[in-house]
Amino acid sequence: MSVRDRLAAGQDTGWWGRTGVWVAPLALIAVVVLSFGVGKYPIAAGDVIAAVIGRLTGQPSTVDPTIETVLWQVRLPRVLAGLAVGAALAAAGATYQGLFRNPLVSPDILGVSAGASLGAVLGIFLSLPVLMIQLLAFIGGLAAVALVYAVGAAIRTRDPILVLVLAGVAVGALLGACLSLLKVLADPYNQLPAITYWLLGSLAAVTRGDLVSILPALAIGFVPLVLLRWRMNLMTLGDEEARALGIDTTRLRALLIAGATLITAASVSITGVIGWIGLLIPHIARMLVGPDFGRLLLASVMLGAGYLVGIDALARSIAAMETPLGILTAALGAPFFLYLLATTRKGWE
Repeated sequence: MSVRDRLAAGQDTGWWGRTGVWVAPLALIAVVVLSFGVGKYPIAAGDVIAAVIGRLTGQPSTVDPTIETVLWQVRLPRVLAGLAVGAALAAAGATYQGLFRNPLVSPDILGVSAGASLGAVLGIFLSLPVLMIQLLAFIGGLAAVALVYAVGAAIRTRDPILVLVLAGVAVGALLGACLSLLKVLADPYNQLPAITYWLLGSLAAVTRGDLVSILPALAIGFVPLVLLRWRMNLMTLGDEEARALGIDTTRLRALLIAGATLITAASVSITGVIGWIGLLIPHIARMLVGPDFGRLLLASVMLGAGYLVGIDALARSIAAMETPLGILTAALGAPFFLYLLATTRKGWE
């Protein structure tokens, strides 16, 4: 099959593709509306709608002041953070899967989560302010991927993707060892519980200020993903075929990895490590809209945003104590990962 035929085949998504265009936004809207009403303090849908209408029109609200406080001061920041972080992690996952031509790849493949975890844990270990902990997590994620990419660039082989993956595994193992050492040295009564909770991920402590602080990084990181989305389709054909079509694969891969890493590091810095979203959501989006990266990126963003908001609503509803997001995403993600292993053929589908 020629390059042109393979690209054309990727555009033909059939009934699923046409349906997926509507499924993703409708699911997102439904989950967002639901998330405002569920939790330890349930709010009726009518009260939610009345509060929103009152806020938009500027009219005096007839809703109980307690409900107003819960909606705008507690749940709105969490919903907005869930939308932003879920969209970022899913977009990063779709990008990494396209670059590595493997639907079983996640944003953790190059060590960004390991680097961010080490930075945050170091901040907690040193008893630094929350802002400094988030900054160290952000810097740690970027530094880890920069190190992996530097190792990959220094080792000249015919398979740069394999070198990046192996370098990511090695750097991730090294950072994991450092993380374990800090956990051993941490105060078991004060620091260790905080470290453990951060590593499991949560939106409970995210404020509007935290969200505003990562918006520039998210905006910058999404720029190359959106502007270069059509070239990603060529990258999925392999380096040799992409270069034959005039694509500078080295430069393009660096730009896309930088964008995906930036949005991942920014997300992890305020929420902690939330796994599986970057693996599961792009794969589901691909089944809905097909492999064309333009549609895939948009569908991944919407599904990822809705998924994390829904998981957060579940986390604050199923038990007396709020369940860390990492536990729920792993509980749902592990069975689906086994399904992927059982059904995905070797290589890129």
